[in-house]
Amino acid sequence: MLISSALISIFLLLFFSWYKRKKFNSEETYLLAGKNTKLFPLVATLVMTELNPSTLIAFSGAGYYAGIWALMLPFVFLVGLGFYAFAVAKKWKEWDGYSVAGIFSKRYGILMGRVTSFLLLVAMVGFTATYVKAMYLIFSPLFVIFSQWQLTFIIVCLVLSLNLKGGLRSIIQTDIYSFLAVMIILPSILLFSFLKSDAPVLPILSPQAIVDGSKILPVRFILSLILLTMFTYIAAPWYGQKIVSSESKETAKAGVTLSAVFVFLLYCFPILSVILYKSKIQHLTSGQDSYPLVLNQVLPDYLLGFTYVVLFAIGATTLSGVWSAQTSMVIGDFFSKIEVRKDTRRAYLIMVVFAILSYIAANLLVDQILDKLILANIPVFALSFALLAGFYWEKASAIGAYISTLVGIVWGVFTYLYFGEENIYTFYWSVLGLPLIFGTGILFSYLFPSKKR
Repeated sequence: MLISSALISIFLLLFFSWYKRKKFNSEETYLLAGKNTKLFPLVATLVMTELNPSTLIAFSGAGYYAGIWALMLPFVFLVGLGFYAFAVAKKWKEWDGYSVAGIFSKRYGILMGRVTSFLLLVAMVGFTATYVKAMYLIFSPLFVIFSQWQLTFIIVCLVLSLNLKGGLRSIIQTDIYSFLAVMIILPSILLFSFLKSDAPVLPILSPQAIVDGSKILPVRFILSLILLTMFTYIAAPWYGQKIVSSESKETAKAGVTLSAVFVFLLYCFPILSVILYKSKIQHLTSGQDSYPLVLNQVLPDYLLGFTYVVLFAIGATTLSGVWSAQTSMVIGDFFSKIEVRKDTRRAYLIMVVFAILSYIAANLLVDQILDKLILANIPVFALSFALLAGFYWEKASAIGAYISTLVGIVWGVFTYLYFGEENIYTFYWSVLGLPLIFGTGILFSYLFPSKKR
């Protein structure tokens, strides 16, 4: 029953992805879906782009150790994406470019644009590597006959087969079906966890449980994640590309606002599932193994197969979205005259290259998913002054952008090496790094003003 339901669900996922797939005759249509995405498809694709297997595994693992206090982790996205909607959603739609790095080229020169693109591309390889590794953790209990290298290879190939030739429009179409399925399946898993758990609910919700949890996930760690999310997502290429694909500025802002609420709610469900069922899966060596274990113990076979495919869709849509954004950046930032290119073979090849990099990095570099996911944000956070000043401050100069970015990277690496994960380096990185980045950016913009006035 389990294998049958999984195969049927995979067939349906492939069918919906390939259904009415159009052959594109230009890279612009392939990468930006015609720039007419309406509100519901935009919300669905933004939610599914953010709802990734790495964060799901990491957050549910935090629920295993920190209990109800771990719900502060989804709250990070509610604030972070809310800030995106307020600060840059309309600005990105106004920009209307192929790559988020394009605004850096326009404001600070083409070299800064290419430096930005390189930094973001490196960060995204790190992100996608954690997504692939998380998908392995989810599916390894089901496919024990495969090694990590073999299973991740199969996963990457399947993801490519879903959306490689359909471009962003195919990704959005798949995201819609995946979003509807996720809205059903994640609450269902929570319900089954509650029904099969023998743990009393009241102690889980007690003030003492919150106090105990805050010792494991300190307030300063949560605060640091809020700041990091606020000032990294504003430059996120996988969001910027989809915002540009929206039909209007109003749709862009409303789409991000609604997606912030849905992302918050959907990440709460896995955390609560693990919390409720923890009494039956105690003594795990790693919290990131908890949610896959819950799935296998609480769900009936007929639903488990479908659930695995939905979880695959969560990872596939995120991976596809990021690979598509990377492809758009390479073409938009390192090649010229994208609009006159009449075929998409170049885009296919670039996307395959990034898929291969994700596969290799997942198997060689990623151990603890949340740690590596956060670490990959160092170059993105460093760009925060240059981006916001590029949108809002005419006096921002190229020298200010370069120096603030360099300071941000150096400070992020220093705090990681000096304080380390055990001493919550993210607090020093974000709380002290933010004024350093913006302070140096402002100072050097005044000392070395732009020649263009």
